[in-house]
Parts: sequence; structure tokens; C-alpha cells
Amino acid sequence: MFKLHTDLAPKGDQGHAIEKLSEGLSKYKYQTLLGVTGSGKTFTIANVINKVNLPTLVISPNKILAAQLYLEFKDLFPENSVEYFVSFYDYFRPEAYIPEKDIFLEKKFELNEALELLKIKAVASLQERRDIIIVASVSCLYNIGKPSNFKEMGIYIEKGENYNRRELLEKLVEIQYNRNDFSPLPGTFRARGEILEIFPAYSDKIYRIEFFDDEVEKISLLDPVTRRGFSRDFVMIYPAKHYMVRKEKVKKSVQKIKEDLDRRLKELNRQNKFVEAQRLKERVNYDIEMLKATGYCRGVENYSIYFEDRSPGEKPYSLLDYFPKDFLMVIDESHIAIPQIKGMYKADRTRKSILVRYGFRLSSCFENRPLKWEEFKGYMKKVIFMSATPGEYECKLSRIVEQLVRPTGLLEPKVSIKKPDMEDLVQKIKEKGRSLVITVTKREAEKIADYLNENDVKAEYMHSDINTEERVEIIRNLRFGKTECVVGINLLREGLDLPEVPLVAILHADKKGFLRTDTSLIQIMGRVSRNVEGEVVLYADKTTDAMKKAIKEIERRRRIQEEFNMEHGITPETIKKKVYSGLVKKKISKKEEKIQKLKEELKKAFEDLDFVKAVEIREKIIDLES
Repeated sequence: MFKLHTDLAPKGDQGHAIEKLSEGLSKYKYQTLLGVTGSGKTFTIANVINKVNLPTLVISPNKILAAQLYLEFKDLFPENSVEYFVSFYDYFRPEAYIPEKDIFLEKKFELNEALELLKIKAVASLQERRDIIIVASVSCLYNIGKPSNFKEMGIYIEKGENYNRRELLEKLVEIQYNRNDFSPLPGTFRARGEILEIFPAYSDKIYRIEFFDDEVEKISLLDPVTRRGFSRDFVMIYPAKHYMVRKEKVKKSVQKIKEDLDRRLKELNRQNKFVEAQRLKERVNYDIEMLKATGYCRGVENYSIYFEDRSPGEKPYSLLDYFPKDFLMVIDESHIAIPQIKGMYKADRTRKSILVRYGFRLSSCFENRPLKWEEFKGYMKKVIFMSATPGEYECKLSRIVEQLVRPTGLLEPKVSIKKPDMEDLVQKIKEKGRSLVITVTKREAEKIADYLNENDVKAEYMHSDINTEERVEIIRNLRFGKTECVVGINLLREGLDLPEVPLVAILHADKKGFLRTDTSLIQIMGRVSRNVEGEVVLYADKTTDAMKKAIKEIERRRRIQEEFNMEHGITPETIKKKVYSGLVKKKISKKEEKIQKLKEELKKAFEDLDFVKAVEIREKIIDLES
């Protein structure tokens, strides 16, 4: 059962929207919550989840919005499982080949271990709980392996049962846990005498297993720092990586890979593509040797079809397959998320077609892909679209539930149009205080942030090159007042909740393109509709039709709110909203981790009276610390 923790009661249109959406889930497949910015759409959805008690997947169009929703739901449902599932790369460039220039680009990425652990935690929690909300980006549509494979790879340990400890350790290594007898880190285990301690990749507790001979005498879940905890009768240890395959499965799969390789090599040789054939032979044979030796290889996901017994063209297994069939799907900022989902498969297929044609991959790589739009629709059984500006698709398909009145009485911001003038921009920011400046390119965002800093305005830029945790930190700094201005592009459009910010300045407001449509402009303007002093300045040389439409709609919504305020005697007040401490706990650096390990070794050397070794270790610690 979900348990909503809040002192707030539904106000304005919220109560009506909660009732209609909750009742509608039994009658309608698709519903849309059309809620103006600042009307409390997240609070409404939280109340719906609390009423219907269904496992819920919330899909958001980008990481920063997903992070905000995750922290809000976590605060509203502290007793339930609220998880975060986004791409675990801070930077990712997929492998690609440019035939015109004969350039092959290797896959390049920066892995964020904290996000990887959160993804694994989300999948593991789905195996055991129904009171679960997973907030995900559209990366949840990508292949992560067969649910039954993930569950089968888990290790079940029960108090009172007998286990061969050597086999148990081998199983832990097989599911990608590393042995570390000095320092407990997520995804590691240590074995000392009759005590086995496992630090699961997805948990903040250490699982301590105490044996008497081969019998499990006691199971405890301990805090890694205080070493305090509680006893359990059993534990389930899930894999430390998403994509795991048993050794027996690898052996069978390797034979199928070899057969497909031979078939493809004959095709290439018949076409006189000898260079491509040689290239493919070397690459795939290397992967085969790695699979045979370790059960893993770089790019193992490109062979997923063999491990999962899928036929070519059959849909892959995504996060959606791990949910029970009756789950609720909420698509946040649906006017952005739906087009994103529709375009994912085509872009992936185009890139891989070139890799296959020129001998960089077997055709099996096509099967490691996101869901096609038609496949995704098969999971849409109970859906709530959520947006202040729903797209044509949602409006035609679903029943619309409106939430146009803000409980706070806040009005839509005042809008003015000005000629481009950087001095005026600086003056306006200093006059209003905290602000958002929206531009159209990364380079310009950086240059404007530098210009503002040179003119005594504390500014930071934010775009797609900034990693997820840094983005969350930048927004927190703005809300706390450590930063006066954040300069960005489309990352600052949808859903960003910044009640302390009274000013949005939109540069190049008259520029044509999707970033300056009437829908986009309304979304950007909505960033200051949570502040009683909210104001929007459009810097433009001319007034476009999109600008006129956006201003007209903002003024219409402003009138509706004014009428409601007069009728109910409401005086608008700026929203006061909690500032969350951050997405994940800060991870220690590699150097700090190394020093920590050396200190453990130093302690052991003293215990063993090996003073020569102790002196050597101490010198290493001093060198690192200096």
C-alpha cells in the first residue's frame, strides 16, 4: 500500500482532477492532465497513485526533470520504494562509421557509477515490491535483458540452509561482484573465516552471512558506517550489472554467433568486400574469446538476441517488461516525450545499418535497440499524459482533465517585448534578482554566462555537456541564491520548478524553429509563474506569430486566475517549496578510495607485526595525501 506523507490538502482544481483521474483509470485507457505551470500537477498525480495503489512508471523527457520528480516523490512517499532510472552515462557517443571520410568512431562514454547503482536498485526493487514508483527518462525503452535472466542470476540465501561456500563465492564473481577484503564498496564482497559480507550494488546496507561449517547460522543487514543493523531470515542477492548471462547460456550462444559470422563472411566475400570481411572476422572472434573467458565483452549488448532466445525483429526486453501487467504509466511533459519516443528507433537503426554494411558489426546489433513506437503502445494500458501544453496526439487520443487554477492564486507572468540589448539584460537581472536567461546554442550560453560574470552578476551556464549531478547542483545554487542567473537552452523549458526566480529573459525570441514555437514560449514563460513578481522579457527585433499566440494564451490564463482570486478572496503568494539536498550522495574520489584501502592495509600490517610493510604503506599514504 502507498502511504502519502503531506500536510497539504488538495486545493483549487486539484481535488476535482484527482477524483476524475482516479475514477477514469477504470474506464479510460488514456487521460491527459492539462495543468498550468504551478498548479501542482505532481501533487495531483501523487494523490492519484495513493488512491489507486498501482505500481507506477513516470517517464520524463530528460534527466534533470526526472531528478526533480524523483526527489519530490521520494519526499511524498518516504515509506514506499521510489526509484530513479536514467542513462548511467554522463557523456555517451555511440560507435559509428562515416563512409565518406572512412572514419570509425569508437564508442566513447563517461560512466556515472552512482546512476548505474540507482538503475540496478530500481530493477531489483521491482522483483520484490508493488508499492513502487520508478521515475525514468526515455532510456527506459532500451534493451536491458530478459527479466527471467536477471532473476535467475540472483542468489537466494536462507538462514538454516547449507551452502558450499566456495561455490557461493564463484556465483558472486559470476554475477559481477568483486572481492574486496579491505574496504566495503557497492558491488563487492569479502570473506573472512566463517563470515561472508556482501555489499549489493543496489543497497545501502551490507549483508552479513555467518556460517557454522556450511550452515547459515545468522543473516544481518548492517549500516556500512555504524555496523548496526537487524536480522533477516533470508536475503536475495541480485546481479551487480544489468546485463548478465549464465556461463551455460554463453557456451550455447557462442556457437550461434560463430554460425552467423560464417554466414555473413560468405556474403561479404561473394560481394568482393574482403576488407569488411576481415574486419568483421577479427572483431567478432575477439568478442567470442572474451565471452568464453569471462562471460562478458565490450559491447555484449550487441549479442543480446542470442542470450535471450529472441527471433530477429522480435521486441527487446526493456524496463517496462519488469513491471507487472497492471502498472500505471505517467508521461510527464508529454508534448516533448511522445515525439522523442516516436523517433528513437529510426535514429538507432540508421546508425547501425552503416556499421553492419561495412563490417563493424553482425546484424544481431539491430536487436539491441529501443522499442518501436508500435511496441511501446502495447504497454500503454493505463496512461496519464501530463503537460501544460499537451500535443495534438494526446488531445485527440485521450480524455482531458483540466487543472487551470493555482491554489496559491499566482497569476501568469507579465510579458514585455524589447530590442536585443545586453546592458538592459544585466540591469534587469540586477533589478529582479535571481533569473533564467534562455538562448539557442551551447557556445552562446557559455559566452553570455562569462559576460554576466564580468558585469558583477554571478552566473552559471547549463547545457547537455554538464552531467546530471552537476545540473541538479546548479539549480540548487540558484534556488539558495549562491548563483544569481543560470543561462541555458532547452534544458530550462519544461517542468523546472524554481519558485524563487522572478525573471525569465528569452533571447532571440523571434527566431524560427521548435525552440521558439508558441508552445515552447509558453513553457519557458511558465518557469516564473510560481513567483508573485514573475516577469518575462522577450528580446526580439520583430514580433512573430508564435510570440503573439503565446502572449494571447498567457493573458487568457491570467484572466481565469484573476476571476478565481476575486471570487474566493485570494491574495497571490510566492510558492514556498523545499530545496532537496541532491540526487545522490557524493561519491569519494579515486584518490580518497585508494588512501582508504591503504589505511586498511596499514592496520592489518600492524596486527601482523609486519612493521617493514607498515612503513612502506605509510609512505605511500603520505605521498598521496600531499
